Amino acid sequence: MGKNRISWWSPFPALVLCALIGTLAANAVPAFAQARQPVTSVRDALEVLAGGDAAERAAAVRWLGENGRDADAASLAPSLNDPHPEVRARAEQAMWQMWSRSGDPVVDRLLASGVELMHSGQLPQAIAIFDEVVRRLPAFAEGWNKRATARYLAGDYRRSLADCDQVLRRNPLHFGALSGSGLIHLQLADYERALDDFRRALAVNPNMEGVRENVRALERLMDARRRRST
Repeated sequence: MGKNRISWWSPFPALVLCALIGTLAANAVPAFAQARQPVTSVRDALEVLAGGDAAERAAAVRWLGENGRDADAASLAPSLNDPHPEVRARAEQAMWQMWSRSGDPVVDRLLASGVELMHSGQLPQAIAIFDEVVRRLPAFAEGWNKRATARYLAGDYRRSLADCDQVLRRNPLHFGALSGSGLIHLQLADYERALDDFRRALAVNPNMEGVRENVRALERLMDARRRRST
């Protein structure tokens, strides 16, 4: 391995397995004691996040992940910088959960079906399902994101990148699409844009160590190129 080797971390396989990975991440840290302040609504959750202790914040984040919708996810972004590691881990998991809820049960079932097909390697069929999701509800960012995932896995980088752009028009905080766009630019050897995408992803979610490794590797690579050119 050379010192300028890029760490080929991909958010896309993580999207396919996000529910499993999120469950494992949540179970990998010690559980808090029962939070004192109950959460029964989005408003309750936001109030707890603004002033609760760590146990209460973790409970609020978990409630949002289980009950919140796509439109509520942006309010959880500050918790990605929470001082407690469990709250940060739960916030990332919860945002993926919330992004996957459109509010339309038919679209949500289609999305889940497409993810299952993608997970089993049936990429053309998954793409066809995500085409239908996008057609039915073009404002739903995660439909575009899942199609970007499937197109990336199929090697269709240009159209995957176009879908990432559509995601970010609708959800500028989508750290998965930002890091995915960076990965595609890496594949296309556009290192400056890849570095910019990865930095933007970390600005939203500083907890992605694989993305951070890519930033370091790209910085070393570009610095070495500058030194050679002088």
